[in-house]
Order: sequence, then C-alpha cells, then structure tokens
Amino acid sequence: MKIAVAKGDGIGPEIMDAVIDVFNAAKVPLEYDFVDMGKWVFDKGFSNGMTAKAKDTIEELGILFKGPMETPKGKGVKSVNVTARKTWNTYANKRTFQTLSGVDTVFSKAGIPIDITIVRENIEDTYGGIEHMLTQDVALGRRFITRPGSMQVIRYAFEMAKKKGAKRITCGHKANIMKLTDGLFLEVFKEVAKEYPELKADDVIVDDLCMKLVSRPDLFDVVVLTNLQGDIVSDLCAGLVGGLGFAPSANIGDHISIFEAVHGTAPDIAGKNIANPTALLLSGLGMLHHLGLMEQAATIENALLYTLESGVHTGDFGDRATASLSTTAFAQAVIQNFGKLPSQNPKPSLANFYVTPTNFKLESNPMLQSHLNDHHKIVGVDFFIESAEQPQAIADKCSLHTTATLKLVTITNRGTQVWPSGSVFTNLINQYYCRFETVNESPLSQNDVIDLYRALAVNFKICSLEILNMWADKKAYSLAQGQ
Repeated sequence: MKIAVAKGDGIGPEIMDAVIDVFNAAKVPLEYDFVDMGKWVFDKGFSNGMTAKAKDTIEELGILFKGPMETPKGKGVKSVNVTARKTWNTYANKRTFQTLSGVDTVFSKAGIPIDITIVRENIEDTYGGIEHMLTQDVALGRRFITRPGSMQVIRYAFEMAKKKGAKRITCGHKANIMKLTDGLFLEVFKEVAKEYPELKADDVIVDDLCMKLVSRPDLFDVVVLTNLQGDIVSDLCAGLVGGLGFAPSANIGDHISIFEAVHGTAPDIAGKNIANPTALLLSGLGMLHHLGLMEQAATIENALLYTLESGVHTGDFGDRATASLSTTAFAQAVIQNFGKLPSQNPKPSLANFYVTPTNFKLESNPMLQSHLNDHHKIVGVDFFIESAEQPQAIADKCSLHTTATLKLVTITNRGTQVWPSGSVFTNLINQYYCRFETVNESPLSQNDVIDLYRALAVNFKICSLEILNMWADKKAYSLAQGQ
C-alpha cells in the first residue's frame, strides 16, 4: 500500500525519518511517495504551499502523512495546513488525549486518568478566512455553519464513539449567544443523537466545558465542537496530558485523510537531532488503525508505552536527573522494545483488516445539500452603512424610504440596538446596520431589495447587506442585542 508523505519544515524531516525507521523496523507494509509541501515550497513561488505534482499524488493515493509545516508570515498567503484540510474536505479532526505513563502532569500525579477524544469540525466556521474591512475602523469576518457540514462531522463523531466503546458523547457549543450558527450545530447533534440510544448524548456551553475539563477531565469521553472552539479546546486538552508533543491528530474525509503532528516546526532546534517524535508517531499509529494495520500498530504502541514507562525521554520532558536521548536514539529505544508490554494499558494485538484508500477521480465537486424544502420568503433586509451620525439622524434619513409595507424596525451599532430605543452610554463606531422588515411578514422580492438599495445609496455609503429570510414560519435571522 502506498501513501503520500510530506516531511514538513523545521524539525519535520528529523521526526518523520525517525517514525519511518520505527515503521520499517516493525515491517509496516507501506510504501512512501514523498511530496513537496511546506514553507520551503512557498518560498519557491507556490502560493498554496504545495506543488501540482504533490496535489495530484495525494489525490491519487488518498492518504497524506505529514510533518509540521510553517506558513510564511506577512506574505498574504494562507496556511498550507488549513488549505490541505479544506481542499480535500477532511471534515473531522480527531485528536486523542490520554494519560501516558512517564509523562508527568498534574492529573497523572493525582491519579486521575484522562482518555478524551476531541472531534473538531474542520472545514467551516471562521476558518474560511472570509474577511472584509467595512470602514477603515471596522473589520468583518463571516462565520459559516452549514447543516450538511455539521451532519458530516457529527455523524462521524457518533460512529467513532460507538466503535471506540464510548459511553458518553458531548456537544460543546455557544448556542446561548450564537443562536443560529451554534444553534444549527447543536440542532443537528440532537437529531443524530436519536439514532444512537446506547450513547449518553449531552451538551455543554464551551466556556463551562473548558472549566470542567481543567477540573475534572476524567468525566469526559468524546466531545464534538465547531472549528474554532474545537481548535482551542483541543489544545487545552493537549495541556492536560503533557503538551502538543503528545497529541496526535487525524483529519478524516470521505476520500482523503491526513495524519499529522500539530505542534510547531521548532526552527530553533531544527537539525540538532533533539526533537521529540512522539506526537508524529502517535499520529502515525492513528493512520495504521485507519488502514487496518492493527498488528503493527499494537506492536509499536506497546513498545512506545513501555519506553515512556521506563523513563526514556527526549529533552522536552521526563526526569531531568536522567540523560535525555536524541530523536534517533529515542526511535531506536522504541524499536528495541518491540514485543514488550507496558504495565499500564497494554494494547491488544488485533488481526489486520486491510483498508485500501479510495483511489479514484471524481468527475465533479460533490454537492452537499439537505433534503429540507420548506416554503421560503424574503421578509426584510439589513443594510450595513458607514456613518458617524447619531442614530436619530440616520433614522430620519431611512424614514424617507419606508412605505406602507416596508418599515425601519431597528438600527444597531456593533450588534446593540441604538434606535428606536437604546442608551446614550452605548459607545458608537462609524458603522451601523439598519433593519427594514415587511409588515405582517409579507414577502419581498429581490428587485424590491435592489430598489431600496438604490434609494438608500443617495443618503449613505452602503458597506454590505444581508437578506432577512423565513423558512416555513421560522425567522432565519437573529434579533439585535436589546431589540
């Protein structure tokens, strides 16, 4: 079986070579096709951080095993890590966090075992990086949460939890504030939960989740979150088990999957042969499980756990009273411990069930679309305008364009209502949105919106607009703060 391998930047080549040495010693039946990705590829003029040949190879083989990669700073380019995940729709970022004997933490010293799997949505949210300056003082970022995208990652989380033998799956969210975006994610979670009655499914507000994770992490099993919140919470969990050096990562898609170390490239120690390869090795073990190479995975994982339990360590962790090993020597220590079992949590050796990656070409982009077909109508529009005037002066100008069926209902500043009611103590910036709604929710046409745009443009500089939709009898837009 052939997979694509990108060694990465900084310490990437050293730790990748060490992991492949371990794989070869364990007779892992893989061939490696090395591809060009990373900062050094950016520096050669490839704006997406990978060559066309690398892209074609990864799409042909279906599996990418990659080291850490750096995105050049201040050059206006996107992260190659995010680009890879989004381009190939690896919608579920699975990260496992377990107590490792030999890696001392506050919780291991207290005898509190940790075994948490974070599943983070990997495509949507603010990671589209869709941002605009509405005025010189106001930046806007768009956050996309979709029903099909949420369904993909949440169903994966439930299926993975079921196979893992988990007892509990938790949805972390901020639906108390972001009622439409996080609200949609939570709604899909509850829909899917009904299909898995054997799992205890619950939800928790993400700030409360963070507090509970650092006080009682042993209470959690599988947690699924949106992209940005999942990014933050997964790094928090890494801190619970010793840091990013012990945090594997898998990015799972229907056609292509990526297994990687998510720590930095550590350029200050690159080339010194002192980096810790554990996170990349653990990510590689996740890849072996994904491919059904269970026998080799168990051999390597038990040897790694035995090695850590024995006090063997690189310079970034472990007992400072004992000498640290180089990257190469640490990998050799793991190899020498093949066949040995740790005293805590030894892994069973299961039979291989080879899974071949999907090697085929798609003829067109898959279209994700739900089967909902509720009656739709437009019932208003929010106009985002640039103005340094007071709210009443803006309302007076807007009122020139109201009709018997279309009324100005609110004016907000940074999401807080400042007209028809509000407080003089609310600080203002030079960007408002003015909300027009139809009377009795009568339908509005797109041409009506365009006509209103033309009329308002006489009085204001319009930065943007959003249509106010309704499906069935449900308003598909949020109220202003204080409305």
